[in-house]
Parts: sequence; C-alpha cells; structure tokens
Amino acid sequence: MSDQITVQVNGETRTCSYQTPLPDILQQLGFNPRLIAVEYNGEILHRQFWSDTKIEQGDRLEVVTIVGGG
Repeated sequence: MSDQITVQVNGETRTCSYQTPLPDILQQLGFNPRLIAVEYNGEILHRQFWSDTKIEQGDRLEVVTIVGGG
C-alpha cells in the first residue's frame, strides 16, 4: 500500500505522504510560513494549530499570500 495521498491546494491536485504535518507540506510547496494564511477544509486555520494538523486524503487547502503595501 502506498503512503501517498492526494490533496487539493489552491484548486490543484497535489500528492504528499499520508499524515504529513501541515508546515512540512507548506515548505515543500515553497510557501513562506510567515507570509501566508491557510484555509483548511473550508475553515481558517490559526497558526497555533498548524503543527498539530496532519494532512489526510482529500483535504483541501487554500493558501493565501499576505501582501503588504501602502
């Protein structure tokens, strides 16, 4: 049995290992964790819960980059 699963990230299908911690998948995808907000299965996920969140088959992530300006 493969430990690879599929998840949706910003509408695109991606693969990762079963129960990959959220910070690890964000790093693998090249996101700077200090500059993003994450919606996990339709709910904004507060940063304090990121390390406890394990990615599972069919999860949906929306990752929004925070842009500063003035």
